[in-house]
Amino acid sequence: MDVRIEDGYITLGQLLKRLDIVSSGGEVKAYLAGRSVRVNGEPEQRRGRKLVPGDILVIGAKTYRLVGDEHATP
Repeated sequence: MDVRIEDGYITLGQLLKRLDIVSSGGEVKAYLAGRSVRVNGEPEQRRGRKLVPGDILVIGAKTYRLVGDEHATP
């Protein structure tokens, strides 16, 4: 599934909230501690990890690909 981001990056915590996987920032740390999240094939537990267009995330059984906004300024 493609996920469009408008800025140059989004943090892992922000993305989890945006995808409605967690409902608040406070839940992100616990979620990452108890579940498998992979970014570009590597395990990730840092909620502040900056994600950029082209990154591939596997969260549970779902795969997400970040894509940039073609209308955003560089």
